[in-house]
Amino acid sequence: MSAADVITGGRAVLGIELGSTRIKACLIGEDHEVLAVGAHEWENAFVDRMWTYSLEDAEAGLQAAYADLVADVRRRHGVELTALGAVGVSAMMHGYLAFDADGGLLVPFRTWRNTTTGSAAAELSELFGVNIPMRWSIAHLYQAVLDGEEHVARVASFTTLAGWVHRRLTGRDVLGVGDASGMFPIDAATHEYDAALVERFDALVADRAPGLSLRALLPDVLDAGRPAGELTAEGAAFLDPSGALAPGAVAAPPEGDAGTGMVATNSVAPREGNVSVGTSVFAMVVLEGPLAQQHHELDLVTTPAGDPVAMVHCNNGASELGAWAGLFTRFAAASGSGLAADDVFGVLFREALDGDGDAGGLLAYNLLSGEPVIGLEEGRPLVVRTPDSRFTLANFMRAQIYGVFGALAVGMRVLASEGVRLDRMLAHGGLFRTEGVAERFLAGALAAPVAVGETAAEGGAWGVAVLAAYTASGAETDLSTWLGERVFADAAFRTVEPEEADVQAFAAYLERYEAGLALERTAITAL
Repeated sequence: MSAADVITGGRAVLGIELGSTRIKACLIGEDHEVLAVGAHEWENAFVDRMWTYSLEDAEAGLQAAYADLVADVRRRHGVELTALGAVGVSAMMHGYLAFDADGGLLVPFRTWRNTTTGSAAAELSELFGVNIPMRWSIAHLYQAVLDGEEHVARVASFTTLAGWVHRRLTGRDVLGVGDASGMFPIDAATHEYDAALVERFDALVADRAPGLSLRALLPDVLDAGRPAGELTAEGAAFLDPSGALAPGAVAAPPEGDAGTGMVATNSVAPREGNVSVGTSVFAMVVLEGPLAQQHHELDLVTTPAGDPVAMVHCNNGASELGAWAGLFTRFAAASGSGLAADDVFGVLFREALDGDGDAGGLLAYNLLSGEPVIGLEEGRPLVVRTPDSRFTLANFMRAQIYGVFGALAVGMRVLASEGVRLDRMLAHGGLFRTEGVAERFLAGALAAPVAVGETAAEGGAWGVAVLAAYTASGAETDLSTWLGERVFADAAFRTVEPEEADVQAFAAYLERYEAGLALERTAITAL
């Protein structure tokens, strides 16, 4: 059957992901191949010392990305997109979207990037006996309680960004278990919120927030494959104001970008992991068993199927590297070279391969915001060198790429100390578009094989489309088996084995990186 027939027959599947800099839409066919894509750029804002996105921008961005996809369908296949077989939504995990009984937003969306919840996170971690990161939704709620915020008494529900979009599309207040595990700890046996910890929280806030019942505020939890409603007439109009899109598509449970990244790289089974690099950078490793102790560097979350995962989440990813690339792109334009931005990235990345193993003595910190993994509540981007360092373009670029992986490597070292074994790490994100560069340095940083698949460019939007296809299939087998047999059976990956010289070089760099954090702390105080 042709792609045009799949589309006009209403059998194509839509995945939408709201990332930190782009909203992406991906339409896939019956063999999970990409039929069309759409995108819209957006940016967070720092308002009243809070990182946020407006929901008006989210709505406009969703509609723009969908319209871009519809136009791509028309260009590629010469047909109109009027119906879908299934739909799935993914977005940045964690954060805090609180609503009153009428569905009104009580305070601006507080994103994962905020580090204002330190007191709440520390107290809850001690009370629960599990690490509660500052970006988790429950930390935001409890910090609002501690700060005596007026809106707490009026909270009727709170959710994640993916949960909000799903509610607009289907009318249902649900989350996939992976996204839910970034709101509140999940019971490994039941795949529901940990009931004992819910009771502890209610008791903790009884005096400060009388009548608050946490479970009544949280979305319901669904494993991957469970139907999570269907696209309503209102939801179709929300996504496509033109009125061309018909309702009725089955909806997958909404997921976080960490979970869809795991699906997009086929890394949902024990001893598998993935690294996603964007505005943030995080690693997910599926565990064979529980960790021996609590670590502030590690989150305990789940796969979309509910299996336990150790997550190393770093607030700062490739944004600072992208800013430097933008500077070089402008230089290229000013010099009349005519190089496009993607070409500039390629030149700079390939140049990094000629750098010294230790980046010539240079240090680069990509810290635009706070970084809890390394104990920083704020960030200051820095490039530092000694007078005798080898200051070349190659070493500068190698230091910048190393810097993207610095905090991540600190967290992964903690995971290694727990004896967690890793067969390979699958990587995705724009950082890996230039073949043979970022994955080589990452393999050296993690001392583990790193693989990059052909689906890396589509990322989480494709991953959540695959989850929607899994839901529509009836989910007769477990997610890992289904992915292996139905989606990735013939997939090609390029795999880089760690070179001993790279492992040693990055270890030396990381030692200087950690020592140099004193410079970061001084810069935060001084600037």
